[in-house]
Order: sequence, then C-alpha cells, then structure tokens
Amino acid sequence: MIEACIRDSLEQYFKDLRGSQPHSVHAMIVTVVERPMLEVVMRHAEGNQSKAAEWLGINRNTLRRKLLDHKLLD
Repeated sequence: MIEACIRDSLEQYFKDLRGSQPHSVHAMIVTVVERPMLEVVMRHAEGNQSKAAEWLGINRNTLRRKLLDHKLLD
C-alpha cells in the first residue's frame, strides 16, 4: 500500500516535469517521507525515543539527530 502510493506519486512527479530533467530524486523522497514517518512513529510510541528507535530499526542517537534535523525536538 505505501509502496503503491510512493510509486504513483513518483509517476505523477515525472509527468509534472513535462520532459524536464529531475534533480536529486532520492534526497527529495527521503525528505518528504522521513518527517511524517517520524511524526507518526513518535506519536504511536507516545514520545518514547527508545521505543520509536527500536520500531524504526535505528539507533536512538540516530533517531534523536533526525528529530532535530526535522525540527521535531526543541
């Protein structure tokens, strides 16, 4: 389901380019997917960074850095 949404969005992105060359597609996708993913996981983990990091399969310090990068922490 998520994969299909991303695929459809990318297809629309390329259509919207109307032949123009894409730029930094990987960075764009990571940026637009990572923030909402972090928001939802943190909400479901009730703000518990250790639990969220475990669910995401990343180190807690990595999660903290990502939360700071996305301005999701003060």
